[in-house]
Amino acid sequence: MSTIEKTIVVEVPVRTAYDQWTQFESFPKFMQGVEHVKQIDDKHLHWSADIAGVHREWDAEIVHQTPDERITWRATDGTTNDGTVSFAPDPTGRGTRVTLQMEFEPEGIVEKVGDALKIVDKRTEGDLERFKEFIEARGVETGGWRGAVSPSDVDPPNPAL
Repeated sequence: MSTIEKTIVVEVPVRTAYDQWTQFESFPKFMQGVEHVKQIDDKHLHWSADIAGVHREWDAEIVHQTPDERITWRATDGTTNDGTVSFAPDPTGRGTRVTLQMEFEPEGIVEKVGDALKIVDKRTEGDLERFKEFIEARGVETGGWRGAVSPSDVDPPNPAL
């Protein structure tokens, strides 16, 4: 299992940054390799992406979501990845500190070599930079979901997967 943690300051209010991040279907606009994200309901997403030249699809579940603070997810099938994105006022008063923590399991030789060369690490950093450019250029979010998800709301893992 590999772990990535990246932080960026975006010069918009916490609510704006958070609300934009809840618009999962907009991710292909700033996440390299993400082809499509379909939000199935408040807690479930279907992802389609090109990872190191390999097409991958997987389902993910939001396991904890607190407005203006954090969103935590886990893959429920397909490509293994879990993570948290958190939002906090930047201590310098410049905007919002967005921190992305992610754990993933590279599959196959190409992904394992890419992981060893820190390609996913660099791609994640680039995704956050593109998110910053996207939201700062707009100045407002494309939408927002203000609901919360607590761990007690989450479906138990399916042992058959």
